[in-house]
Amino acid sequence: MSKSLFRKKSIISILKDAQDGLTDAHGGGELNKVLKVKDLTALGIAAVIGAGIFSTIGEASFHGGPGVSLLFIITAVTCGFSALCYAEFASRVPVSGSAYTYSYVTFGEIAAWIIGWALILEYAIGNIAVAISWSGYFNNLLAGIGKGLGINLSFPEWLTSNYDSASPELYAAAPHIFGLPVILNLPAFIIVVLVTYLAFVGIRESKRSANFMVGLKILVILFVIVVGAFFVNTDNWTPFMPNGFSGVLKGVSAVFFAYIGFDAISTTAEECANPQRDLPKGMIYSLVICTVLYILIAFVLTGMVSYSQLKVDDPLAFVFNAVNLPKVSFLISVSAVIATTSVLLVFQIGQPRIWMSMSRDGLLPKRFSIIHPKFKTPSFATIVTGFLVGVPALFLNLTVVTDLTSIGTLFAFILVCGGVLLLPKQEKDPHSKRFSLPYINGQFIVPAIIIIFAYIFRNELPQRFSFAGGWDVWKHNIPFFFFAVAALVFTFLSFRHKLSLIPVLGLLSCFYLMTEIGFRNWVVFSIWLLIGLVIYFGYSYSRSKLAQA
Repeated sequence: MSKSLFRKKSIISILKDAQDGLTDAHGGGELNKVLKVKDLTALGIAAVIGAGIFSTIGEASFHGGPGVSLLFIITAVTCGFSALCYAEFASRVPVSGSAYTYSYVTFGEIAAWIIGWALILEYAIGNIAVAISWSGYFNNLLAGIGKGLGINLSFPEWLTSNYDSASPELYAAAPHIFGLPVILNLPAFIIVVLVTYLAFVGIRESKRSANFMVGLKILVILFVIVVGAFFVNTDNWTPFMPNGFSGVLKGVSAVFFAYIGFDAISTTAEECANPQRDLPKGMIYSLVICTVLYILIAFVLTGMVSYSQLKVDDPLAFVFNAVNLPKVSFLISVSAVIATTSVLLVFQIGQPRIWMSMSRDGLLPKRFSIIHPKFKTPSFATIVTGFLVGVPALFLNLTVVTDLTSIGTLFAFILVCGGVLLLPKQEKDPHSKRFSLPYINGQFIVPAIIIIFAYIFRNELPQRFSFAGGWDVWKHNIPFFFFAVAALVFTFLSFRHKLSLIPVLGLLSCFYLMTEIGFRNWVVFSIWLLIGLVIYFGYSYSRSKLAQA
């Protein structure tokens, strides 16, 4: 039983299955290999620059002040370690599936299922939140246009709300069917349908749309940075960290939520012209570009107004209204609609390709790996993704799910970084253009970093391990306790076995960021994983291709 749970697929067999699975009875042939470096970079930027830069950055700035710029750097470095590990996997295993496929190679089937199930949470729930956020931006944009024309263009409130947050007045004002009020978020549903259709009809059409939206929103963001710089009051940057470093870290989930997009690039491996060379470049380029833009935006935001005023849903529009530039605020609203649309598109592309990979392995029904004969996309999986995101977005209030999405992503990053340590060593061909993760001996560097970390947080560590506050206080330190154990274990392993530095730092930094996410989200995430295990043992375990073999 234990051996079968950790049965692994070899890299050779995964590459063969990917080729065979695209030409079998499911029809459709192989996916279109049309993506190049600029397209992958654009997809990464499309996913990273979205709701984070237009909404969650305000909450992070409120807690961290101007020091939130440091958080963007810390998060970018953390993601950089993970991106390098993703790049190593992408060059060695150039097939769809992202962290799911990588875990199947290194940790085995049960870990692959768990991470695949976690990625469903990351992509689907994250996109529900983005769709609902898009609805708010779009309705505000319509209201602004209508105000300029002297007419009312915005949707009525009962068509942009949900039962969870509706007021008693809205219940009374909404139309009733069979005595029940009709309250739903129609714009959120419509945009999911349109984006799902775009993802369904082809990767070529999707990349063109993504490239256009990315170009437009980067121009708008650069314009905002340049114009905003003229209204910066440097006095607002003092104090730099008004709530200390702990205040900066309070925004970790909101900031990290903005960075998770590069993960989606790896799901398009089979649609890359040269995945071994182009995927790593696309990931790293998009990460660097987005980090620079986020840091500049953070300085502009906290310089134009006091950090204490930034706890708003639309911080960019808010600061330009504060300096009496409503036209720029309107331009930002347009850009926010475009930005969130591009995020929806990238994740609606990524989710079906993970399901396609799981279906090939027998862990999901065969229908999920059907390739459309004309559009060359995983058609059934794309339609199911549309329903999974569109229907909840129509009725639910899930605008605050950044913590839950971030914890799933960080979990995926940890397994990818750990998986690189288990990959068999491969001699570097000097004539090969394939990306190879540079080996840096962590024997002495990892212990030194852990000692420095412990010294910096020497005043905080006793509180982390204290039971003085009782269970209600200490339960929030449980994740940190597991991180401390992991840090000691990997310090020992690094010293004993000379582990590669980059994967170890990626694993530990992601684990630390997870400790800053609330305990309640850990509980919900654990329940989600338990549900996934029930499905695995009830359906997937016996139907796995490795089990059949």
